[in-house]
Amino acid sequence: MEKEVVENLWNGDRDSQIQAALELGRLSRKQRHKLEESGVMVPLVSMLHSQDYEAIEAALCALLSLSFGSERNKIRIIKSGALPVLVSLLYCHSQTVIIQLTLAAMLTLSSCKANKVAIASSGAIQLLAEFVNSNCSTQSQLDAIATLHNLTTCKEIMPLIVSSGVMFSLLELIHSTVKSSPLVEKAIELLENIVSSSESALCKAAGAGGAIGILVETIEDGSLLSKEHAVSILLLICQSCREKYRGLILTEGVMPGLLQLSVDGTWRAKSIAQELLLLLRDCSNYGSRCKQINHELIERIMEEIEAEGEKLADTTLRLVEEMIAKLNA
Repeated sequence: MEKEVVENLWNGDRDSQIQAALELGRLSRKQRHKLEESGVMVPLVSMLHSQDYEAIEAALCALLSLSFGSERNKIRIIKSGALPVLVSLLYCHSQTVIIQLTLAAMLTLSSCKANKVAIASSGAIQLLAEFVNSNCSTQSQLDAIATLHNLTTCKEIMPLIVSSGVMFSLLELIHSTVKSSPLVEKAIELLENIVSSSESALCKAAGAGGAIGILVETIEDGSLLSKEHAVSILLLICQSCREKYRGLILTEGVMPGLLQLSVDGTWRAKSIAQELLLLLRDCSNYGSRCKQINHELIERIMEEIEAEGEKLADTTLRLVEEMIAKLNA
């Protein structure tokens, strides 16, 4: 069967090629392994250049099958000239299935360290940034975000990621999507990864209109992991220029969510929230919005803190009590 698949991919007519590509996707991993030295990536990539919807879909599925679990095949696919045509498909194709399969291919190929620079140099980052906050399917958005996340592990690519505008796409996505959704969770994780790796990215994110408010909203309404990433970004922003951002963070009404997070967040979120409280505590006049914090919420937070008992460090408990005293002043 393997020989027939190879023969039809290289020398078959249109129908034979499509059938062979589909058959390749059904082969076992052991059977696919036998095809690796036959150069089948070349005719599959050629199929991507056609205007035939069926041929493109079949070729994409076959390439995904070949790349699954094989770093060597991921490299071979790139060396066979797949990148320019994949970028072209993302840029101009209107078929949803083709877009989804192309993004899935990009995600798989980007997981290989040897491919990262080539992908970044192909112009894919800008397109991926556009898909982050587009009207495409949620899965396509997740794949675009995951691909960018793979690329951030390569430091030399970071300037391209920062200049692509992806941070603004991520912030807009977080702002316009239900904060507790898995999509926001992945988006804000990527945002934290970018700003923690690049000082210029942190400055851009901090200076983006509404960014601090979006992060505060996520602390209030996000999932546990989203809250963790959001408070980490706020801490980085405050640490970057305390005098500039402390008042802005407080004015956005961060205290209720921050106090709550210091009690029932993840282990990491609790630690970060407490560190941010230390940076914010010296400012006693942070505007009317903070002074209007619901007293019932503060009482509930205190009840939860008391319920934690000795699990909270004494210094942390005194800090929270001090913050609440300032808010009620």
